[in-house]
Parts: sequence; structure tokens; C-alpha cells
Amino acid sequence: MMQHINYSPLILSFKTAIIATIIVFIVGLLMARLTTRHTFFGKSIVEAFLMLPLVLPPTVVGFGLLYLFGRNGPIGKFLLEVFNFQIVFTWYAVILAAVVVSFPLMYQSATAAFKQYDQNIENAALTMGASRWRVFWTISFPLAWPGLLSGLVLTFARALGEFGATLMIAGFIPGITDTIPLAIYFAVEAGQMETAIFWVVIIIALGFSAILWLNWWSKHHLLKYANK
Repeated sequence: MMQHINYSPLILSFKTAIIATIIVFIVGLLMARLTTRHTFFGKSIVEAFLMLPLVLPPTVVGFGLLYLFGRNGPIGKFLLEVFNFQIVFTWYAVILAAVVVSFPLMYQSATAAFKQYDQNIENAALTMGASRWRVFWTISFPLAWPGLLSGLVLTFARALGEFGATLMIAGFIPGITDTIPLAIYFAVEAGQMETAIFWVVIIIALGFSAILWLNWWSKHHLLKYANK
């Protein structure tokens, strides 16, 4: 008989994924805009560094975060001594792990989105007296939006399913850091297979729904664009 289900992993996962997606969208948008519109020394190194979490095992990413933000780490020690604030084994660590691991997906999508249209459209608007801010919001952003939306959905799905880095830096604390992937793992460890299956079905349904909606929106957008 299936045990009583605690729905805190679902709530925590949604909160984490939403906040992480917002942060990643803003930072990824800015970084993609910078690297696609400007050339600077060390650009290739910066781009490789930004994409690094995509190719590293999540546990390696988690170890790096634990080293940096731990009590004796350079950033963690500074935060603890100056602000009396600790990230490791808190909900903030869950968000941090989700942000770092999902960032490359948003950055990659945003970079491709800004490269897919002719930059001369922006230059023409600039020569006509439009400010860069106005050009971005009235030309660049609308033209890049389909690619940005794809990045948003993929980022949300990746943040929702993050496991390895979260376990390393946040641990499993019921009601605080117990996201759905962690709940699945520890349910299996405890022999609670019914609970594990329940959460597996939930996260598969969420991921499938996100991808299905994205495919539907993409086809709808392409048909609408073709009929104009």
C-alpha cells in the first residue's frame, strides 16, 4: 500500500525552477547579447567557460560549487564572515545548483536566436536615430523571441530535473532541499518504490508537457509566420 505522499518536493521544485529560470533568462540574455554583438580579448575562453556545465558531470559541478561556497571556500567564507550568511545545505543552494547547471541551455539558445537574423536590421534602425535600448526591445528581442522561448522552456525543464549538483551542495533536507529528483532517489534508497514511482510519473509528465507545448507553439508560430 502506497504511503502518504508529502507534496513539498513538488512545491519546492516548482519554486526553484521558476526562480532559477528567471535568473538564468536575464543573465543568459545579457551574456548572449554581449558575446554575439561584441568582440573582445579572451571571448572564446569566456564562451567555453559559460558552456562548461553542459559537458561536465553534475557531481563535478556540485563539487566545484561546494568548494567555492562551502564554509572554508573563498566565496562561502566571505559570505559567512561579512554577512553571517551560509548557502550550503539551504534552499539557496538548490537555486544556485539549478542556475549553474541550466545556464548553458539558455545561453546557447539565446546566442543562436541573436545570430539567426540579419544584424543590418538593427544597424539600419540605429542610423535612423533609434537608441540601442529601443532597438533591442522593438527589433532584437521580438526577432529573437522564438529562440529565447525555447531556451526558457529547456531551462525550466533542466532546473526542475537537477539532481547531482543539488545533492552535492544542498543535500537532502526534508521540507528545505527535497526536490523531486532527490525525493525519488531517497525513496528508492528507503525501499519506498510506490512513492518513487509516483514522483517519477509526475516529473516525466511535467517534462513531457513542457516539450509538447514547445513543439506545438513552434509549429503554430511557423504557420502563423508563413501565412503573413
